[in-house]
Amino acid sequence: MDVSVVIPVFNEAESIPRLAEALHGVLSGLGRSYEVLIIDDGSTDESWPRLMEAARRYPGFRIIRLRRNFGQTAALSAGFHASRGAAVVTLDADLQNDPADIPSLLKRMDEGFDVVSGWRRSRRDPFISRRLPSMLANALISKVTGVPLHDYGCTLKVYRREVIENLRLYGEMHRFMPALASWVGGTIAEEPVNHHPRRFGRSKYGISRTLRVILDLITVKFLLRYSTHPIQIFGKIGMLFGVPGLGILAWLVFAQVLYMSTGLDWGAGLIKRPFWVVTPFMLILFCMQFISMGLLAEVQIRTYHEAQSRPIYVIREKFDHEEAADAAPAGPATCPRRP
Repeated sequence: MDVSVVIPVFNEAESIPRLAEALHGVLSGLGRSYEVLIIDDGSTDESWPRLMEAARRYPGFRIIRLRRNFGQTAALSAGFHASRGAAVVTLDADLQNDPADIPSLLKRMDEGFDVVSGWRRSRRDPFISRRLPSMLANALISKVTGVPLHDYGCTLKVYRREVIENLRLYGEMHRFMPALASWVGGTIAEEPVNHHPRRFGRSKYGISRTLRVILDLITVKFLLRYSTHPIQIFGKIGMLFGVPGLGILAWLVFAQVLYMSTGLDWGAGLIKRPFWVVTPFMLILFCMQFISMGLLAEVQIRTYHEAQSRPIYVIREKFDHEEAADAAPAGPATCPRRP
């Protein structure tokens, strides 16, 4: 299979017939084998009957129905798991993404990129409630992850299969997939795409998701930087407490010894104040707690990788002379020609 198109659906009954027709028209003209996987994420309207009609009408369509609404990340993950294409395209079902942009994304991938992300340069959404928060979020995500993109929130993207096979998605992490793909060595490109105003239904996104996105962004930053050596971050935080604590304690001891031997008061009087006595020990205790957390995290990381037999690296390609020789077709025996 050359191309798989994965589409999560939640209460988009009115859009489904038009979406199916547009997808069939675009994909049938690609000259590549394709499939369309539509995941009904627990819709409560007539989305499932409409999807059944589309699947009967168009042979390349496959539909999956989840038992309840698990969220867009879970729906995409189910589609990725069931897909078979060498290139996996994702888009929304609300007709705001244009299926006609799929060929240009695939063409850009053919240039050698592993992920091509759509960029809604002329976005047709309200500015205050949608575009402004999105601009701020894109700037923040680009800064934190180190993968600069104009539009992380655009679902219209195409991924190379070997990239998504190494990704595990949780929470709201579908929007961070380009950053996660870069972690496994994927090359990222951005392509301007069309964007249409919503014609049916209502948006499933809002300001209320901001907190979840921020928390998931912290998780992604941790995964990108410290997933294989968590002691580095917990140890650094512990040192921020431990070094000042040891410094204060050393100064108090030095000042007291100096006062007892020479009578010079370079801060010996502070030892009579509870704040200066308790503070260094509390800071040192915090340091020990964070380092202990880091050590426990190190044990958990190693248990995780060993229990699942998952390596801490990702291979892009391999070449072996023996395997290549075994795979080469045997030709007719020939004798060298005499000069």
